[in-house]
Amino acid sequence: MRLLDRYLLRELLMPLGFCLGGFLVFWAAFDLLAHLSEYREAKMTLGDMGQYYLLTAPSILAYLLPIGLLLALLYALTQHAKHHELTAMRAAGISMWRLATPYLAVGFSLSLAMFAINEVVAPPAAAWAEELKTRRNTGSEEGSKVVRNMGFSNSRERRRWQIGTYDLEKNTMTKVQVAYPMGDGTLAWLFAESGRYESGSWTFEGVKILQQIAPDDTTLYTAIETNQLVRRDFTEPPEAIRSELKISGSIGLRRVKEADIPLQALWDYLRFHPNLSGQNHAWFFTKFHGRMAAPWTCLVVVLIAVPFGAPSGRRNVFVGVAGSIFICFAYFVLMQVGLAMGSGGWMPPWLAAWLPNLFFTLLGAFLINRVR
Repeated sequence: MRLLDRYLLRELLMPLGFCLGGFLVFWAAFDLLAHLSEYREAKMTLGDMGQYYLLTAPSILAYLLPIGLLLALLYALTQHAKHHELTAMRAAGISMWRLATPYLAVGFSLSLAMFAINEVVAPPAAAWAEELKTRRNTGSEEGSKVVRNMGFSNSRERRRWQIGTYDLEKNTMTKVQVAYPMGDGTLAWLFAESGRYESGSWTFEGVKILQQIAPDDTTLYTAIETNQLVRRDFTEPPEAIRSELKISGSIGLRRVKEADIPLQALWDYLRFHPNLSGQNHAWFFTKFHGRMAAPWTCLVVVLIAVPFGAPSGRRNVFVGVAGSIFICFAYFVLMQVGLAMGSGGWMPPWLAAWLPNLFFTLLGAFLINRVR
């Protein structure tokens, strides 16, 4: 059986490589034509453009992997069926599930690879790509790394931050205001000219702390005024601030189509906002489950492609192409409907995110058992 598995894998991996390579080339060519004037305005050289597309390729590859696998698998199965190879294998007593084993192994491996690309490779690569895009136009790298006038809330410990400028690379800030509760029920406000994160704590320069006299008295008095103050009780790490930047705007705009927020950022945001309510809760957990469900599309693709491509007969290869287009269209329509319903609170977030995978997995398993 190892010989048969190697044969099936070889016949699959070659068209898969061609599909992915061709899709990437077409995507780069069309994107370049569409944004050439934008790159000129950014004063990017040919080398910059090449580096930019190398950095953005992982994000695009995460979308192309399921489509390329589907098209390659349908092509390979159609060729096997056309030459009656599948009929011969079935006549030798090999079941459809056993024939699908090497394909399932490829789907599982690509799902793990897609998860790693989405969570580890694509986010920093996309950030470097945007930095490269703005570097020559601004004359420095500061513009893409410094955020201005941002707010940050730690609802778990009831601290609210207002930051004039924040350097994402150096983890430094200026014009800082932090409102936080005291143990006696009063509120305090920390004002600092600057702050930096080092050795697991925040160090502030030019500090003044104002505090309420009593919980029911809004009169303030100066509790502390010093040149430098280390606050180890401020437990918000830089990662939490970055996750706030990524997620807060998306929640406000209800952007459900974007898959550029990694699980770590979502988890960091949830740690400091444990009491999300209403549509914010629905949006966040739909996004969270959607991020977890997306990589397993490659495995689902195998289950749905095998019964479409395995039936015997001398069929044209374009039947596989047409089948892949129809399957992709149905899958992505169901995915968008599920995400929209989950984000709107009309469906449990986990069900909304996993709905396409569950539906096509059950459908694929049912059809595989019916293949003759």
